[in-house]
Amino acid sequence: MMLKLPGGRQLSLGAAIGIVLVGFFVAAALIGSVWTPHDPLKINILQRMKPPGAAFLLGTDEFGRDVLSRLIAGARNSLLIAALTVGGAVSAGALLGLLAGYARGHVDRLLMMINDALLAFPGILLALGLLAVFGANKYGIVLALALAYMPSVTRVVRGSVLSVRAREFVEASRILGNSEAYTAWRHVLPNCIAPLTVLATSMLGWVLLAEGALSFLGLGVPPPEATWGNMLSAARPFIGQAAWLAIFPGLCISLALLGVNLLGDALRDRLDPRMRQ
Repeated sequence: MMLKLPGGRQLSLGAAIGIVLVGFFVAAALIGSVWTPHDPLKINILQRMKPPGAAFLLGTDEFGRDVLSRLIAGARNSLLIAALTVGGAVSAGALLGLLAGYARGHVDRLLMMINDALLAFPGILLALGLLAVFGANKYGIVLALALAYMPSVTRVVRGSVLSVRAREFVEASRILGNSEAYTAWRHVLPNCIAPLTVLATSMLGWVLLAEGALSFLGLGVPPPEATWGNMLSAARPFIGQAAWLAIFPGLCISLALLGVNLLGDALRDRLDPRMRQ
């Protein structure tokens, strides 16, 4: 189903839903940086385990903290972790993939041998091992997940570079006397942006899910700071008497993943020439 936009352009329903969901959570994260209904860290034992109502729209947790305020603060932390992780993985992976695909020879073989060794480990297991070195904190999670997902970016960029480096405009740049570094940066890398954008969008969903999984295992951002993952983990002992403590963080993670995946599909359809029909 397609939605008509001003100017005759069309937007698929999935893309519209993805944009709305992602925009909603980004807006919540930005608002949470400056305002929340209540202090997300303030403990009030007299108000503990209150069900959703007028005073606390989504109820309170085992320490009397407002769940809605902690969800908004958690959106800021979870999306910040996802954005920093994807930014780090894409930046490092793109440079390594560009170097491997453009240089070729021994450099390519060495980098791909190391890259394939890292790809042999599932991302979450590699992140668990790295967290044992970096420690369970916000930036330790970012570094561990960025290193865990970087090999996928390297592989995608290298494949794109190998297909682009033999094109006529690359050869023309060499004939004009441009250096190999300038040609690679100015003419080869920009032609890898389309698959890289789709991969980065999908990776946002992977990181959100991985952060939730690590927090569920007790290796996420330590309390009292809120993320959706550690809120879900903290709700486990109270699932029978206060189900809302698990429902709302789980719903946020699910909707954020849905929005990111729909947006990624829309970007793939828009950027991949084979999908434009």
